[in-house]
Amino acid sequence: MTPKYDLDKIKFATDAPTFEKGVDLYEKGKVTQFEEVIGGYSAVVLGTKPYRVSVEARRYDYGHCECYLGQNDILCKHMVAVAIRAVMGGKKLSEDDKRLVTQVTCSGKLGELSKGELYAMKKLITGAMKYIKPYNGPSRIWFSYQSSLSEGCNRLSKIVSELPVSGQTAGLLIDMLLRLDNKLCRSGVDDSDGTVGGFIEETVLMLKEYAKLDSSCVKAFNELKDKETCFGWEAPLLELVKN
Repeated sequence: MTPKYDLDKIKFATDAPTFEKGVDLYEKGKVTQFEEVIGGYSAVVLGTKPYRVSVEARRYDYGHCECYLGQNDILCKHMVAVAIRAVMGGKKLSEDDKRLVTQVTCSGKLGELSKGELYAMKKLITGAMKYIKPYNGPSRIWFSYQSSLSEGCNRLSKIVSELPVSGQTAGLLIDMLLRLDNKLCRSGVDDSDGTVGGFIEETVLMLKEYAKLDSSCVKAFNELKDKETCFGWEAPLLELVKN
């Protein structure tokens, strides 16, 4: 039985400490007696004591664990470890598999993307932005909704942090920011906890780094002229255009 999720889903949708602890349990061979059961997977995870754990094949965050968190319906490291075992099949995790990117950083590498690479990057960005969607459900799905926003921003953080620095990629990022701003202002995204706004601000700071490394990037900021954004995030970039 193949799970409906993959390692990226687990990595981007789980908070960093829980994911890292789940990885540690998996790598140390603490997931034992793993087996497929109806609709999912079961295992005994060796923590402070042996815990019987189950996760669904449809959603890794649906299941049960005998630990304190699991008994309170909170995703725990034991469930994450079992989900990792389900998608990896016991294979070793690479360093890239384990690497978390939860904050935007500048790659520092100068260069442009090829036509094919640019197309692929736009497709990746669009895919990640699908997790940043309107909120129109009951209050009981609020935390699930916030997790979706975090997953979208985590996926975007990895994508943009790997981009080379150039006027071309600066333009790509400006377009992405305007699309996110449109989601916040007009599409019903509820960013009460500032997840998306925080990502936008981090990307603006990175674009300022772009301008230091390659002055041609500033031309891309002209696209922001006469734009009304949600919280004025464009101001530092327009200041660079003036100067």
